[in-house]
Amino acid sequence: MARQNDSAVTEFVLQGLTDKPELQLPLFLLFLGMYGVTVVGNVGMIFLITFSSNLHSPMYFFLSNLSAIDLFYSSVITPKLMENFVWEQNVISYPGCMTQLFFFCCFATAECYMLTAMAYDRYVAICSPLLYNVTMSPKVCSVLVTGVYIMASIEAVPYTISMIMLFFCEDNVIHHYFCDILPLLKLSCSITYINELLVVLVGGFNALATIMAIIISYAFILCNILQISSAEGKSKAFSTCGSHLTAVGFFNGSIIFMYFKPSSSSNMAQEKVASVFYTTVIPMLNPLIYSWRNKEVRNVLRKAIGMRYGPLQGSN
Repeated sequence: MARQNDSAVTEFVLQGLTDKPELQLPLFLLFLGMYGVTVVGNVGMIFLITFSSNLHSPMYFFLSNLSAIDLFYSSVITPKLMENFVWEQNVISYPGCMTQLFFFCCFATAECYMLTAMAYDRYVAICSPLLYNVTMSPKVCSVLVTGVYIMASIEAVPYTISMIMLFFCEDNVIHHYFCDILPLLKLSCSITYINELLVVLVGGFNALATIMAIIISYAFILCNILQISSAEGKSKAFSTCGSHLTAVGFFNGSIIFMYFKPSSSSNMAQEKVASVFYTTVIPMLNPLIYSWRNKEVRNVLRKAIGMRYGPLQGSN
């Protein structure tokens, strides 16, 4: 395999979502609006959790970190995506492409492990409520979150280094809207066996480890909930998990569809839609899901709006 300095390619052209001129402006406005909602929603969630004493608990500590990941995750991809709708050719330099690849892998991995840490938090809260404050102490929460970021950074390195070691010839058009692993491998003139093996081994480990940990956590949670006698208690327990399960289902479902489906069923249009879902739509939806389905967040948000603009009509 050749090193990056020997590569014939110094820049890439991102093909984007569509080449139809009549769709450029509507799609630009759509993604501009989605990115605006993502920034406002996630920054707002971080501020609410940071400055509201009612939300200073482990669950919201993890949620604020998830919002930070979603904010940066979307910012790595969406601004460059919107350039596809403005410029005739959306060019990205070789170093810029590798940098985008690194941060994409880093934040995607961080999202997986943060959702897993949140599942463990829910398991402790429901299955061992009397020990919750001891088990999920500030020190433990900080260690878990630090571990998430370290794991994400470490696992993004082999993807990026193995990609830098590939040789790229004259074809520099990436048939995608960002520097993703699989589209880049299709452009390479080198043997990509090691890169493909990394996707299977490292990506498979991440998917299996996080999904199994979440499944085990919720298996214990479900067994505990079924032992609750009152319907109100069961409903409250389920409601604390609903938002997290929704986020897990959306994110892991789209990731599995994108990277672990049979190669014979590969379809670029479907891959782009799946990619839009987990790089743009999910970071926008997460703060909405957690605010709509969480009574404490809604109450704090209503109080904050009331302090700024006066009491909302119909609020208690």
